[in-house]
Amino acid sequence: MKKLGFGLLRLPKKADGKTIDLEASIPLIDLAMSHGVNYFDTAYIYNEGTNELIFREAVAKRYPRDAYTITDKMPMMNIESEDQLEPIFQDSLKKCGVDFFDYYWLHAIGGPNYIRAKKSNAFEHLKGVKERGLAKHIGMSYHGTPELLDQVLTEHPEVEFVQIQLNYLDWLDKMVQAKGCHDVIVKHGKPIIVMEPVKGGTLAEVPPEVEAKMRAMDPKMSPASWAIRFAASQENVVCVLSGMTTLAQVEDNLSYMDDFVPLTEEEQKVLLECGDIIRSNVKVPCTGCRYCVDDCPMNICIPDYFAVYNTMMRFNSRNRADVTNYYKNLVQMYGRPTDCVRCGMCESRCPQGLPIRDYLEEAGAFLDKF
Repeated sequence: MKKLGFGLLRLPKKADGKTIDLEASIPLIDLAMSHGVNYFDTAYIYNEGTNELIFREAVAKRYPRDAYTITDKMPMMNIESEDQLEPIFQDSLKKCGVDFFDYYWLHAIGGPNYIRAKKSNAFEHLKGVKERGLAKHIGMSYHGTPELLDQVLTEHPEVEFVQIQLNYLDWLDKMVQAKGCHDVIVKHGKPIIVMEPVKGGTLAEVPPEVEAKMRAMDPKMSPASWAIRFAASQENVVCVLSGMTTLAQVEDNLSYMDDFVPLTEEEQKVLLECGDIIRSNVKVPCTGCRYCVDDCPMNICIPDYFAVYNTMMRFNSRNRADVTNYYKNLVQMYGRPTDCVRCGMCESRCPQGLPIRDYLEEAGAFLDKF
């Protein structure tokens, strides 16, 4: 397995901002494949249920089965009973265009989803798909506390891999607790797949003072490269997923991950200092996964508004006019942040556990000034 994997959630979109652009996605995938990056990650709920179909068209139909590996996930946030599991699993196989998955996870275990998993016997189903030869390896993606993670891995030693959010911004964050989760997984001797190494793009465009620190270490390396290399340098990490949207991003990632060199202790220390600076400028720690938007009764594009708010606060006046115009365009197509009726549906689906309703009120009050 290459240290770099291709996360398919953030493939390029068409002009509507929702539909994945297959024609634009194929060159990215082909370039990655030509460099041996053949680990792909998708999920049943990604891109409103269309992501698996894109994988089928871009990869499964165009490459022999032994040329790639594919990870898919059971949407635990949607599971209420055991009888949902097998139909969803079979639907995923069909949509991906494969006879088996190389890796299959329970999606977003932690908090309420672990309760759902136990009530629906999801771990037993997970073991069953492996026993039937429908998944080579099984595991889970995890969002939650280190304490619960230790409990889950103790109760379910059949879990082979754990996928967690890990980046230098979240490493010592009190809410995400990336280091704590990482250390629990290492204690249990499990390999780690990393998601959100660039935290939804937050670590790809950093404040000027952070950029200066990075240039002082190596002027040729991009901000995103430091983030991905930090994740890849941690113990037990076997693959870091990058959600690549442009050819330039693929090329940048390949430039340093083709021949991966772990960061030194000093470089990691500087990045943690960078994380402190960035954290002080990020108002909403949203990764843009978009799990929150599907059931919003007011059609509020929550992560887009948070991205605008963060950009305005992080860079102060730089590019403010462009960002303001983008916000004005968004409110023409979607509900405004202040249209929120506080139903709480978004918060029940947020893997970060964010108080989304309060953040929407805060962001709306700020953005509506411009």
